[in-house]
Amino acid sequence: MVAFAALALLPDADVIAFALGIAYEAPWGHRGAAHSLVFAAGIALACLAVARRDRGKAALLGFVAVGSHGLLDALTDGGLGIALAWPFSQERFFAPVQPIPVAPIGAGMLSGRGLYVIAFELLVFAPLALWALRSGRRAPSA
Repeated sequence: MVAFAALALLPDADVIAFALGIAYEAPWGHRGAAHSLVFAAGIALACLAVARRDRGKAALLGFVAVGSHGLLDALTDGGLGIALAWPFSQERFFAPVQPIPVAPIGAGMLSGRGLYVIAFELLVFAPLALWALRSGRRAPSA
């Protein structure tokens, strides 16, 4: 679960593009190619290749972990949208509703807005994390 949680954060590694002089709106800029479903499929193939057992399950979970990041970012209320269809389209998408506040980038996370976003995401996503981390084993019945 820890590895798949880390994979769910992988698309945001694209913020390194800022340091490399890549513009936000570029295909490899923030919320670009690394947030696409094709990128998620590539990560799923990597999971398939490295898994020692339950390879299909590992690939599916890898795809869901990485693909869900872009889909959830499409629900945020800021930024330039998400390049979900890259490389087939350079268009950036938002969901029809955007109930999730967009997080500030970098040190902005330490601002009032950043702390608000952290609190919001903990409130919304903590129950899902607890459910995912619960023990899947049940006590044997008598």
